[in-house]
Amino acid sequence: MADDPKKAVLELAGTKVEMPVKSGTIGPDVVDITKLYAQTGAFTFDPGFTSTAACESKITYIDGDEGVLLYRGYPIEQLAEHGDFLETCYLLYYGELPTPSQRKEFDKNITYHTMVHEQMTRFYQGFRRDAHPMAVMVAVVGAMSAFYHDSTDINDARQREIACHRMIAKLPTIAAMAYKYHIGQPFVYPQNSLSYAANFLRMCFAVPCEEYVVNPILARAMDRIFILHADHEQNASTSTVRLAGSSGANPFACIAAGIACLWGPAHGGANEAALEMLQQIGDPAKVPEFIAKVKDKTSHIRLMGFGHRVYKNYDPRAKIMQKTAHEVLTELGIKDDPLLEVARELEKAALSDQYFIERKLYPNVDFYSGIILRALGFPTSMFTVLFALARTVGWISQWKEMIEDPGQKIGRPRQLYTGSPKRDYVPLTMRGK
Repeated sequence: MADDPKKAVLELAGTKVEMPVKSGTIGPDVVDITKLYAQTGAFTFDPGFTSTAACESKITYIDGDEGVLLYRGYPIEQLAEHGDFLETCYLLYYGELPTPSQRKEFDKNITYHTMVHEQMTRFYQGFRRDAHPMAVMVAVVGAMSAFYHDSTDINDARQREIACHRMIAKLPTIAAMAYKYHIGQPFVYPQNSLSYAANFLRMCFAVPCEEYVVNPILARAMDRIFILHADHEQNASTSTVRLAGSSGANPFACIAAGIACLWGPAHGGANEAALEMLQQIGDPAKVPEFIAKVKDKTSHIRLMGFGHRVYKNYDPRAKIMQKTAHEVLTELGIKDDPLLEVARELEKAALSDQYFIERKLYPNVDFYSGIILRALGFPTSMFTVLFALARTVGWISQWKEMIEDPGQKIGRPRQLYTGSPKRDYVPLTMRGK
């Protein structure tokens, strides 16, 4: 990032303050307000950080107006079409696409770490069978620091790298174990001869009493879902990971914090909410009635899977997900899936209705991902778990970037205080009845 010769001038209570304007490689300029309080005694007020750049990053770029998503400069469409998830992991963490020898070594390192410590399996037995898999994920990932304390020194580059490899490799195993425990089936150990996505599907759906053959088309669909969810700039969970990491917390604790944040229905739980919405509509013929309720401000009915905090155009991931949904349903012989028909009709209606056009409510990645995951056989309770699995590499890459930033400091947002002014303590006997 280079300094721009332009300056921003702020006048407050008769005092003019000049602030430097900085420009990134692409994207909007930013006004550097780091010295604003020192010069004026005032803070900025930006609830939700909608206009605040909290860090400098080289990892992911989003142009919400144009519907662009880049990982390290590469369009998401190209990575999803021509690459695979492990290649994307390497790209996000190391900054460049791997050479053949680098890819071979990286695959070996990830494969070597796919198993979890056998004692960790006992954790699962301590949870109720009906525990939400995300609750299990938060607990087990947070506990990894108790088992892999040889990779928790954040000041050691090699230990940071090993922690990264371990989390990329073990999250599928941990997620699959959460699923198996949830449905009362025995755990299935990883099989290192399989690809990342194929191995995950096998751990989820194989049983000891019969052979399980992974469908390559379904494995490719799973891999593509992982790619599309790998990173997404400074969203709520990524910001949580960075904030936790800024205190010097170990990487496993930071990722557990990210998982906890992702669990929220406004973030990682959105695809589950979108599928539930389609199930509630139930019939394509009922779409017009549902649309009318959405537009009625008194109905409190929300259109899930449409619109995005950043994208004001068609989410580029949604286009890929739509194509993947058709591939999966065709491969499984699901020709007349009622939910897909509802989804198609809802998308058509929303994109042609002026109400939604004016508000730029385009389908996002959650709109189709729930349909795909349902077709693959996952219950809705697992949707956010799969999101967390994929996003782990983005989180750990963002965490690494923050740790290696010489200007990094502990996160400490300020506030606009609106509580009571200073007042004196009143003894209990003088406070009335």
